[in-house]
Amino acid sequence: MIRALRGLVYSIDMELTSLKALSPADGRYADKVQGLRGIFSEYGLIRFRVLVEIRWLQWLADDRSIVDLEPLSPVMKDMLNHIVDGFSTDDASRIKKIEAKTNHDVKAVEYYIRERIGSGKDAKNLADFIHFACTSEDINNLAYALMLRTARDEILVPRMKEIVARLRTIANENAAISMMSRTHGQTASPTTVGKEFANVIERLHRAQEQFSAIRVRGKFNGAVGNFNAHVVAYPETDWAAVSSAFVESLGLEANLLTTQIEPHDWTAEYCHALIRFNTVLIDLCRDVWGYVSLGYFTQRVAKDEVGSSTMPHKVNPIDFENAEGNLGLANALLDHFALKLPISRWQRDLTDSTVQRNFGVAIAYVAIAIQSLLNGLGKLQVNSEAIARDIDDNWEVLGEAVQTVMRRYGIAEPYEKLKALTRGRKVTKQLLHEFIAGLEIPDDAKTRLLALTPSTYTGLAAGLARRDS
Repeated sequence: MIRALRGLVYSIDMELTSLKALSPADGRYADKVQGLRGIFSEYGLIRFRVLVEIRWLQWLADDRSIVDLEPLSPVMKDMLNHIVDGFSTDDASRIKKIEAKTNHDVKAVEYYIRERIGSGKDAKNLADFIHFACTSEDINNLAYALMLRTARDEILVPRMKEIVARLRTIANENAAISMMSRTHGQTASPTTVGKEFANVIERLHRAQEQFSAIRVRGKFNGAVGNFNAHVVAYPETDWAAVSSAFVESLGLEANLLTTQIEPHDWTAEYCHALIRFNTVLIDLCRDVWGYVSLGYFTQRVAKDEVGSSTMPHKVNPIDFENAEGNLGLANALLDHFALKLPISRWQRDLTDSTVQRNFGVAIAYVAIAIQSLLNGLGKLQVNSEAIARDIDDNWEVLGEAVQTVMRRYGIAEPYEKLKALTRGRKVTKQLLHEFIAGLEIPDDAKTRLLALTPSTYTGLAAGLARRDS
């Protein structure tokens, strides 16, 4: 009976492990970051290390200047490819067990590959060329480069484009809905709902293109970047060319001039580019939050959803608040990466190692934020009546139009006259029309001004909103 209870407790504990996670990315928001686990987890890092080690071994075997290493047999080629393609959590666990003895994570990968290829006739002297002329950072920097590139291309950029596509739909559907602008929080010349979303689309599109264009770099040049051991072993081999070609075969840009570490300058560029995209999203979150507060937007809610624990009427803009908070966390980490990683004492120190292990945390917060923002945008409903009431109650915004026409026709002190008319008082349609009627301007201009309303004074906003970025 006691044994049965112990088993039950253990079972329950296993089912609730997410409740014990230190990070909300692995706890509360675990379901939103599933796609990142295979990339940035300890398993992911080990998997990419194995990939780099295997590909380097295959690369050497194909290079005929490495005369002591025979070409791989078909059987060995298949075996090595299977180690990469079929890599599992059990394989990662085996490497961790080896690491417990070696106390060195990269060396454990080398020993694991030795173990897998065995000592049969197809292996021959292959084991001696695993990790050949490499420093651990040769493996690690390529592994992290592949991790960040994969996250960008397979996770982040598709979600960025999804955000832009969602905003594009909102902009097109609401391109002609007039809306009161507010500069410095005060009423200003009208715009349209769609145009304000189009502004954000343009910014996000540009930021995403810049992020996508970051060239992901890697080094593979030995202990201090000089190919020292390589040249001693095979002096006739063009190691700079071999290294560059190998790095490029992984889809990365080769960096030949380094110390023991790749200097992380591209990583800083990557982080700063992502920060800029995130910052535009924060701006969007705050603006939409404000418009929800004004009543310009309402939010669809599920029947059983609770907005407030005490005030049943409330429907809080929590998705935008959640997104803003998580984007802030991501930016704080990304900024630290960008400022810290390019700095290393002399040829190498280890301060970058522990920092890089947190890449996945920052990317997770971005992924959580984007999902929350998509959820929030999916709930938004334009409250055309509230928007129309607001804009129709602010005839003073036409003061800009009237004084600009007055300038065209040489009326003296147009700005000052409109300032005297509109500032500090309630401007009504009647008051403004009486002022226009008394102007000495051509009849067609006067007619045009008299026909103008706050909701029609939107310039090219509707057309701009429908333009593709």
